[in-house]
Amino acid sequence: MTDMHQDAPAHWVPQPTSRNCFVCGRENPVGLHIQFYEDPIAEKVYVPLVIPEAYQGYPGIAHGGILATVLDELSGRAVMIGQPEDPFWVTAKLEIRYRKPTPTETRLTAVGWVVNKRRRTAEVAGEIRLPDGTVTVEAAGVVVCPPKDTLQEWDAEREGWRVEAEPSTGPR
Repeated sequence: MTDMHQDAPAHWVPQPTSRNCFVCGRENPVGLHIQFYEDPIAEKVYVPLVIPEAYQGYPGIAHGGILATVLDELSGRAVMIGQPEDPFWVTAKLEIRYRKPTPTETRLTAVGWVVNKRRRTAEVAGEIRLPDGTVTVEAAGVVVCPPKDTLQEWDAEREGWRVEAEPSTGPR
């Protein structure tokens, strides 16, 4: 994805990224390298992005699988707002509604938020918007906190989980 961190308002806080995640992984050679920002005032997660032609389905239209992937990660990251010590929630259910074609090579904003959070599950939602605010894709999902034994297996990943001084510049 094209990096647009310069478009992030000053009060947005960059969220940590991992080493190898397909969506945010800094070191994943085929990953999307997306930087997520939380807005503590609005209690939402934002991603300013441009989807390159390389991720098209039909000419000039972003592939639905890429859009679903962005919304999956984005909406799940909403549970991290203000809780960076508890980042590893996973998707249990995701429903996507494609409302309009999402163009490639166009400035977009993806937004995610928590609808309802309980101790180990949360209902989340997200959408991708055109520059005029038109929603092209929306998501509703459920994320869960994995069992303690799974979280222990993932402890090594915590070492690579951090905010970069300079967010990634897109696919390498």
